[in-house]
Amino acid sequence: MALAVVSFVVARLGDLIIQEAKFLHGVSDQVEVARTELQLVQGFLKDADVRQRDDETVHILVTKIRNAAYDLEDIIETFVLEVASKREGGIKNVLKRFGRVLKEGVDLHKIGSEIEKITTQISNFRSSLQTHNIMEIRDFRGATSLYERQQQLRRSYSHIIDRDVVGLVADVRELVMHLVKKEPRHQAVSIWGMGGLGKTTLAKQIYRHNEVRRHFGSFVWVCISQQSQVRDVWEELLIKLLSATTVQREEIAKMKDDEIAKRIYLLQQESRCLVVIDDIWSIETWESLKAAFPLNQRTESRILLTTRVKEVALHAADRNGILHQPRPLNEDESWELLEKIAIFGREEITSEVFGKMKEIGKKMLQHCAGLPLAVIVLAGLLARKDTIEEWDTVLNNVYAYIRRGKGHEQECTGTMWVLALSYDNLPYHLKSCFLYLGIFPEDFEIPVKRLTQLWMAEGFISMPLQQTQGLVETMEEIAYNYLNELVDRCVVQIGKRGSVRKIKSCRLHDLMRDLCLIKSEEEGFLQNVKSLHRSETMYSPPPLMIAEAIPAGKVRRLAICLDANVDKLVPSSYERDDRLRSLLYFCPLVWHPKNKKLVSSLFKDFKFTTVLKVEGMNALVDLPNEIGNMVHLRFLSLRNSRIKRLPSCLGNLILLQTLDLRIHYDSDMLPNVFWKMVQLRHLYLPLYYTARGNRLHLSTLHNLQTLNYVSSCCCELNDLAGLTGLRKLAIQLASPLKNLEETLKGISSTLNGIRSLFVHNLLGTDSGTEVTQIVLSCRHVYKLKLNGRTVELPGDLQHFPNLTKLSLCRCDLNHNQMAVLAKLPNLKILCLMEETFESSISDTLVFSNEGFRHLECLSLSFMYELKDLKVERGAMPSLRRLSIRACYGLTEVPNGLRYLTTLRELSFARMSTTFRNRLQVGGEDFDKVQHVPSVVFADMRDRYFLNLKISRLLLEFILIFFKFLLLFSIVGSLFFAVFLLHVHSPTLTV
Repeated sequence: MALAVVSFVVARLGDLIIQEAKFLHGVSDQVEVARTELQLVQGFLKDADVRQRDDETVHILVTKIRNAAYDLEDIIETFVLEVASKREGGIKNVLKRFGRVLKEGVDLHKIGSEIEKITTQISNFRSSLQTHNIMEIRDFRGATSLYERQQQLRRSYSHIIDRDVVGLVADVRELVMHLVKKEPRHQAVSIWGMGGLGKTTLAKQIYRHNEVRRHFGSFVWVCISQQSQVRDVWEELLIKLLSATTVQREEIAKMKDDEIAKRIYLLQQESRCLVVIDDIWSIETWESLKAAFPLNQRTESRILLTTRVKEVALHAADRNGILHQPRPLNEDESWELLEKIAIFGREEITSEVFGKMKEIGKKMLQHCAGLPLAVIVLAGLLARKDTIEEWDTVLNNVYAYIRRGKGHEQECTGTMWVLALSYDNLPYHLKSCFLYLGIFPEDFEIPVKRLTQLWMAEGFISMPLQQTQGLVETMEEIAYNYLNELVDRCVVQIGKRGSVRKIKSCRLHDLMRDLCLIKSEEEGFLQNVKSLHRSETMYSPPPLMIAEAIPAGKVRRLAICLDANVDKLVPSSYERDDRLRSLLYFCPLVWHPKNKKLVSSLFKDFKFTTVLKVEGMNALVDLPNEIGNMVHLRFLSLRNSRIKRLPSCLGNLILLQTLDLRIHYDSDMLPNVFWKMVQLRHLYLPLYYTARGNRLHLSTLHNLQTLNYVSSCCCELNDLAGLTGLRKLAIQLASPLKNLEETLKGISSTLNGIRSLFVHNLLGTDSGTEVTQIVLSCRHVYKLKLNGRTVELPGDLQHFPNLTKLSLCRCDLNHNQMAVLAKLPNLKILCLMEETFESSISDTLVFSNEGFRHLECLSLSFMYELKDLKVERGAMPSLRRLSIRACYGLTEVPNGLRYLTTLRELSFARMSTTFRNRLQVGGEDFDKVQHVPSVVFADMRDRYFLNLKISRLLLEFILIFFKFLLLFSIVGSLFFAVFLLHVHSPTLTV
C-alpha cells in the first residue's frame, strides 16, 4: 500500500512540474530531485510491502516512507497555492495561518530546505531497505504509464459474474415449508453459521421464493449493523411496513419507543408479514428488539433471521421456532461453483489443460473448507489466470497464506487468507480505491456516482492525457472502469443497476469489509469512529478497535457515524490535525446538532482537508467565513442541511471538483462566486434560490459534467455554450425565456452531449412549448424527466436513439400523447405520476397493441383520478416489472395482464384491501396474475380511501359554502342597490 501512496505522489509531482511550473519557480530543482528519489524507492516497495508482514523493521521503514511522501505532498501543494494566490490576486491571505509550513509570504529558502530534508530522509530509508535485503523490482504495474493502465482496463474477462447459487435447493425447500405451513402461533426461523457460509444468500432465496411471495402480504428486510440502535431498527421496520409517506415519517420520528413497538406488533397481528432480520450478533440485541414482535401469539406472521452466533439463533427461535445451519459445500459443489466463475465459457482451454486445472483447483478448494464466499473470491482470482503455471503460483501462495493464518481465530483461518490473497493481487491503483470503501458504514448501499466523485477528490483517479495520447475517456469513466474491475475480481458486489445496465450502487460483503478495515489499520489509510459520547449502543466495541490501533496524527481520512446524542464531532486527538485530509460524517436522516458552534469548528480547524461531507444537519447553521480558508477542498457536500447563509468567500475554494448545495436554504440569495471554481465537475444547487446581483455566472466552468438546477430567473442559458463536457442537466423554468429558439441554437454543442435531462416547469398554464423546445435540442438523452406543464411531447421523440428512461409528472399531456409514448423504440423504464395527462382524459389509460415493444419496467404512482387501466393483447411484450402505487380510483387490475407472459414482478402499494383480495388465491382477479412469480403488496389499507372520501366531501362542502356566500352577496348587493334607488327616487316601487 505504501507503493500506492508513493506512486500517487510521484504522479502528482509530475503533474505539478508540467502544469504548475510557473508556481514552482525557485524550488523546481528540489521538487524534481524529490520526485526522482521517490521513483527510485518505488522499485523497492513492491518487495517491501510483502516482506513487512514478517519483518517489523521493514514495516517501520515502509510506514516512514509513506508518511514522508504525504509530508512532501502537503508542503508542495500548499506552496503552489500560496504562490498562485499572490500572483493572480485571487485568494488573499488564505494560507497565512498555516504556521507549520508558511508564516508570512513565500519563504523560498525554508520551503526548499524542507523539501531537501524530506528527500534526504527518503534516500536514507531506501538505503536501509537495501541493508535488509529488500530487492528492487521494476516489472510492476505501478510503473506503467497512464495510457497502458487505461488499455488494461479495456481487457474483457472470460468469466461471467452472476448470482450463481449452488447447493441450497434442499435448504430453501425445507425452510419455505416451515414458513408457509399453517401454524397459528408466531414463529422465528433462525439461520446461523460462520461468515461467508451463505446465510444471507439463503435468506434472499427464501425471501424471493414464489410460494413465500404468494403466502405473505407484507415483506420487510432489515440489516443489523454494528452501529444500529433499537429505535433506528424499529423506525425502519415501521416505515417499511407502512410504506410511509414523508408526513408519516415525521409522525414516526415523534413517537415514543413503546408506541413504535406496539404499532409494529399490531401490524403483524393484523396481516401476514415476513420480517427478515439479517446479521444479528448478540442476545442483548434480540432482547431489545423482540418487544415489537408477537412471539408465541396467534398470528400468521413470521420472522426469519441470520446470525453468526448459535446462542443468538437458539434464543430467538425459542422452543417453537426453527433452527437451521447451512452446511458447507461438498467437494463436487465447491468445484461446480469455482468452475462456473473461473472456467465456464473459456473456449481456449483444452481438455488436457482443464484436467490439470481441475486437479490444482481441487487442491486449493480443500482449504476453502466448503465456504461459498472463499470459493467465489478464489474463483474470481483464478478467472484472470490463463496458464497452468499461474494456477500453480496461486496454489503456492495459498499455502503461504494458510501458514500466516495460524494463530488467528478460526473464521479468519478459513477465509481471510483467500480475501487477503485477492487484495494483494490488486494493482496498486485499485488498492486505494478498494480500501476507501471501508469509509462507508456497515451494510451501506454505496452510490456509484458519489463514490467516483470521492475517488477523484482523493486523487486516486488521474486525468487522462487526451492531448498526448489521443484518449477521450473522462475521469468519471476511468473511475467507473476501476469499479468494474473490482467487481470482476469479486471483491465488490453489485447493488443496483440502471436503465442501461450500468452499476448504480455497490456494497461490500461483511468479511470483505473486515479485510478492508484490517488493511486500512495496517496502512494508516483511514479510521472509522463511532458516535462520540454515545449513551446507548447495541454492540460493545470489537476486540480490535481501529481507533486505538492507529496513532493519532497518522491518519489521513476520518469517517464518523453520528447519532442523535452526539455532543462532539471530532476525537480530541484529531482536533486541529494538519494531516487530516478527509472528514466524512454519516448521520441519521434527521440530525439536530446540539451545539451549532461544534459545526462551525469543522470549517475553521481543518484547513488541509480535501474532502468534507457534512449532510443532513436539521438545525439552522450559519456557515462561517473561515470556510474560505479551506482552499484544499476538492469535495464539499452539505446536502439536506439547513443553511442560513452561504458566504461569498466560498469562491476561494478554487480546487473544488464536486460541490453539493442541495440544501434547505433559509437565506434568499446565492453568492455569485461559482464562476471562480474552474475545476468544478459536478455542481448541485438548491431547488429554489435567487442570486446576489440577480445572476449567477457559470460560463467559465468548462470541466462541468453535472449541473443541477440552473434556474431561468438566476442564470443565463447562454452560459452553457462553452460547457461541452456537460452530461447531466436539470433546468428550472421559473421566469419567461426570451428568444429561446435563438438561445438553444447558440448552446446546441452543449445540449448535444446531454445524457440526462430534467426540466421543471414553473411557468403555469400558458406555458409548455418551452419544454418541448428544450427537449428537442437534447436528442441524445438516455434519461428524461419532465415535471410541470408540457401539453405535447415532441413528435420527433420517437427518433431519439438513446432514450431508455422517461419520467412524467404534472405535464397535462393531451389525449394523443399516449400514442407518442407507445412508439418510443428503445424505452425500457416508464414512470407516470400525478396529472401526467389533462384532467378530461386522466381517468383512462390504454396500452395499445404493438405499443411499448421494449418496455421492461412500468410505474404508475399517485394517479388519483385513474379508474380504468387497459392492456391490449400484444402490448408491452417485454415487460418484467409493474408497480402501481396510490392509484385510488383503480378497483381492479386489467384483464390484459394475463397476456404479459414476461412479467416477473408485480408490486402494489397503498391500494385498498378489496383490491388485494381480488388478486389473492380464489379472488376474482387471481387468474389474471397467477403466472407472475412475485406479487408484492405493501400497506394495503382502506384508510387511504376513507381519508380520500372525507377530503372530497370536505372539498365539496367548502365549494357549496363558498357558492352560498357568493349567492348571498349577490342577492344582498341587489337589495342594497334597490334600496339606494328607492331612497333617491321615492316614487319608485318594487
